[in-house]
Amino acid sequence: MSIFIGGAWPYANGSLHLGRVASLLPGDILARYFRLKGEAVLYVSGSDCHGTPISIQANQEGVTPHEIAERYHNEFVDCFKQLGFSYDLYTRTDDEFHHKVVQQLFLKLLKNENIYKKSVEQTFCVDCDQFLPDRYVEGICPHCGQKARGDQCDFCSSLLDPTELHDKKCKLCGSSPTVRFTEHYFLALSKFQVALEDYVKQATGWRSNAIQLTERYLSEGLHDRAATRDLPWGVDVPIVGFEGKKIYVWIEAVSGYLSASMKWAQLIQTQWEPFWSEGATAYYVHGKDNIPFHSLILPALLLGTGNLHLPDRIISSEYLTLEGKKFSTSNNWAVWVPYILANYHPDSVRYFLTINGPENRDTDFSWREFIYSHNGELLGAFGNFVNRNLLFLVKAFDGSVPDSQVDEAIKQKIIELYEQVGVLIEAGKFKIALEAIFSFIRASNKYFDERKPWAQVREENPANGWATLFTCVQIIANLANILEPFLPFSCEKIRGFLSLPLPSWGYIEVPPHRRIETLEVLFERIDISNIQEEESKLRARKE
Repeated sequence: MSIFIGGAWPYANGSLHLGRVASLLPGDILARYFRLKGEAVLYVSGSDCHGTPISIQANQEGVTPHEIAERYHNEFVDCFKQLGFSYDLYTRTDDEFHHKVVQQLFLKLLKNENIYKKSVEQTFCVDCDQFLPDRYVEGICPHCGQKARGDQCDFCSSLLDPTELHDKKCKLCGSSPTVRFTEHYFLALSKFQVALEDYVKQATGWRSNAIQLTERYLSEGLHDRAATRDLPWGVDVPIVGFEGKKIYVWIEAVSGYLSASMKWAQLIQTQWEPFWSEGATAYYVHGKDNIPFHSLILPALLLGTGNLHLPDRIISSEYLTLEGKKFSTSNNWAVWVPYILANYHPDSVRYFLTINGPENRDTDFSWREFIYSHNGELLGAFGNFVNRNLLFLVKAFDGSVPDSQVDEAIKQKIIELYEQVGVLIEAGKFKIALEAIFSFIRASNKYFDERKPWAQVREENPANGWATLFTCVQIIANLANILEPFLPFSCEKIRGFLSLPLPSWGYIEVPPHRRIETLEVLFERIDISNIQEEESKLRARKE
């Protein structure tokens, strides 16, 4: 089976914060799991280097948009590498290859009469002497009365046009923009109303928020949306007379999944088509603010351009808050990824964002919970089980695995755990999957404590102690497989301790007399004084 996984493309206009990573991490868990199963996997994403957030940031700093994009794209690449994200290709939207693919798709949509030209009203700032891209306009949402951008209201998730906003302001200068006529191309989204209704009815494996929000848009009726905009930065419209206009970023960015697939195939000289055919299963991983772009816009583009596979699974996270408040980059109310990776273990971050993941409701990051989860679960349960078993073998058996047989009941539980966790991962239920693994780890600690192998090996029949330790070694070896999608760095260490082969999804057994190599602790305890220190830093930055 071919598995396609598309991770949302973060805007390259500022550092990543944990809220963004929380919505993207499921993609890596999926990719690692399916590779362990032996499936053909293509996992792609990239930096969104166009769009108005980058132009706004460039204006504020007095540099070019390319300089902003370059800075943060490189930072993203480094952060994702440190977090263990296993992209097959992480690219960028200002790549020339991407531009060509997007332009080809645009022309194909035009040829198929799914894009059309018309004269429309667009906000224009007299003081700045320019048409304003959607995100250059801010005002009051006409649907819920909250502050909103010109393209979308984050509060009620309504897709907007800047002309709809009340009390409009130019984000560049603060003046009230006027409205002028200009020509643009529009995506005939309304043409796909029936096809998309049928598509959503047949959807399986979508998160509930994706189903509810998509059905809401469909019930309200789909409206045609601008496919081009007057922008200084982006993909040129490939039509004479439209020089200076760009393909709208919400069309261009979601097309990146296809362009990244094509570029990956070109780079390694293989085919991309199997991952975009009916034989594939396609997962799309993002936050709930991106739902309509993946559940409606992208399917419409794919239907409108030809025979390309639509999304199968929509893995759309809710929001992660910080100490009970919404992440705010403008107020510096955030935990920045470069900072947390410089000071804490990447598996600690991956564990917390999974076990507390915003899968079905908003969840909260607090420094207290983060540090206690590390000390209590990663160190106290998982790390403790691994290290006390292997350390005992090093001290009492000269680092050699005893010659014994595995406890058959434990072996059966491990086999069942593979099946249970696999089903949950494929269904996008990562939190429950990880909880099941750690429930087994706690039971394994109890097994070790009750059997007391340190006492058993001193009895008249030490074979019982050898069997306990041999069984615990098998538990550890299989945890290095089962936890690989979640905690890859720790699992790699365990494979080093036991000289294990590359991980796979299925029961493995370490043979007797295998020597334990270069044993070290999996996790160090975090001093709880860090809680107050980190909370003070957070408050100080906000002030």
